[in-house]
Amino acid sequence: MAAKKVYKSGIKREKGFLYFIDKKGNVCKVKMARGGSGGRSSPVTLVKSGIKRMEGHLYFVDKQGDVSAVAMSRGGRKKKSAKKSTKKKATKKKATKKKARRR
Repeated sequence: MAAKKVYKSGIKREKGFLYFIDKKGNVCKVKMARGGSGGRSSPVTLVKSGIKRMEGHLYFVDKQGDVSAVAMSRGGRKKKSAKKSTKKKATKKKATKKKARRR
């Protein structure tokens, strides 16, 4: 699946910063926490784009500095049905004897 450009912002990305789209749809950046540096700075809004998000899509700032979106891949193991997961099998635990250490 290829990503589609949603908004052309042309941001110049800097090393050591995390770029993301906030809840309001604006492009923001924040300093990344590395080692014991904490990283408790508040995010800085770069572009007020007001992007409307579609459910099931991942939004990110691409290499060109534009906002792109791609459908999320939902892989992994399938969940068990509710009927099977509620039943518990009774198992007998075997008694194990610890061997005493001699010094």
